[in-house]
Amino acid sequence: MHKNIYFTSAYAVKVPQIIYGTAWKKERTAALVEQAINLGFRGIDTACQPKHYQEAGVGQGIAASLQSGLQRSELYLQTKFTPLNGQDPLHIPYDKHAPLHEQVQQSFHSSLQNLQTHYLDCLVLHSPLPIQNQLQEVWQAMERLVLDGHVRQLGISNCYDPKQLELLYNTVQIKPAIIQNRFYKESQYDKIIRDFCHQHNIIYQSFWTLTANPHILANSILQKLATRNKMSSAQIFFRYLNQINIVPLTGTSSATHMREDLAIFNFDLSRAECDEISSLF
Repeated sequence: MHKNIYFTSAYAVKVPQIIYGTAWKKERTAALVEQAINLGFRGIDTACQPKHYQEAGVGQGIAASLQSGLQRSELYLQTKFTPLNGQDPLHIPYDKHAPLHEQVQQSFHSSLQNLQTHYLDCLVLHSPLPIQNQLQEVWQAMERLVLDGHVRQLGISNCYDPKQLELLYNTVQIKPAIIQNRFYKESQYDKIIRDFCHQHNIIYQSFWTLTANPHILANSILQKLATRNKMSSAQIFFRYLNQINIVPLTGTSSATHMREDLAIFNFDLSRAECDEISSLF
């Protein structure tokens, strides 16, 4: 089994440096989650959003893995509260007419039931709400889950406005420990947001990391480094991101690619090699 390497968050939570993402797996979710954990993944990302995730399948896959002696405490499990505008109108996992703080509570309890757990390592707001007082109400409801001991830390996803992130950070009691964003050229790879994260000990997680960057994977610099290190260009890119303090999500359904993703911890890129890759951004 491959080793895992962790970052430690501002709330003393160990976050694996690569996380298995479970979106769009549908009926294959349980089997793929079980496979990922059995191969060595210790971080699982999901959401209480039936439109794109089968959260109950994630729970089934985890439960099957725990049968082999693995402890729940060995896993880092994060899910999301998805606001109404991100849900399928026909499959909303909470009462859409309830106040926002109650929607958070209902979604959270649905997640606990789906995931067959009594706590979360991280609860992520799937996207910022458009009105500031709505965002504050949702975040305060999430904070109560932390204060009550049900959630270890909080995060936010799909937040691409540095000013919005800074305002949230400065106005809440429990600061975001995680930000999870699409990692692509159109947002300038979140350079300003990543700098803010570095300054405030926020762990940056990337998704759409390979899909959005075929031009980087095909670049001669990565190809050269892949040959030199006897790795794939995807492995080089993931390891580079780790070494600049980014946690990539991978959603592969291939056991071979899962093993390759976990094998990134078996080598290190030199400072010069990292500088070469940095020139591509």
